Amino acid sequence: MFILEGKGIAEYKRLLKNLKILFFILFLQVFQPSPEAHEKYGGDPQHPHKLHIVTRIKSVQRRPYWEKEMIKVLGLEKAHTPQVHKNIPSVNAKLKVVKHLIRIQPLKLPQGLPTEEEMSETCLKTTGELVVRWHLKPVQQKAIKA
Repeated sequence: MFILEGKGIAEYKRLLKNLKILFFILFLQVFQPSPEAHEKYGGDPQHPHKLHIVTRIKSVQRRPYWEKEMIKVLGLEKAHTPQVHKNIPSVNAKLKVVKHLIRIQPLKLPQGLPTEEEMSETCLKTTGELVVRWHLKPVQQKAIKA
C-alpha cells in the first residue's frame, strides 16, 4: 500500500489516472486478436473452416484420467491417426482440454465436397487437403536404342 504521509491528494489522483491508462493499454494489447496469428495458422476469422483434422501426437501415459477419457471420447486412442471433427463450440471445448496432446488442422477442400460416388476415390494429404479422384498417371517409357 501507499504511505499517505507527506503526499497530497492531487498526487494520488494523478498516480491513479496513470495506472488506469496503463491497464487500458495493456488490455488492448493482450486481449485483442492479432492478425499475425490468423496469417500464421492460415485461418480467416470471418469465414472459419467447417471441419478439423485432429491427430494425437503425444502419449496419454502419465496423464490425468480426464485427459485419457477425453482422448477416448474424441476417438484418438491410436496415435498419428487423423480423425475429422466438426468446428463447433462443444467439440472445440473438448479439444481445448487435450490441446497439448493433439495437432489440429483445418480440412481444406480445394475441389469441393465430394459426392457419395467420389468418396472411394478421395485421399487425405498430410497438409489437410482432401483430394478427389487421386489418379496416378503412368510414366512414359522411353525406348532404349541399342
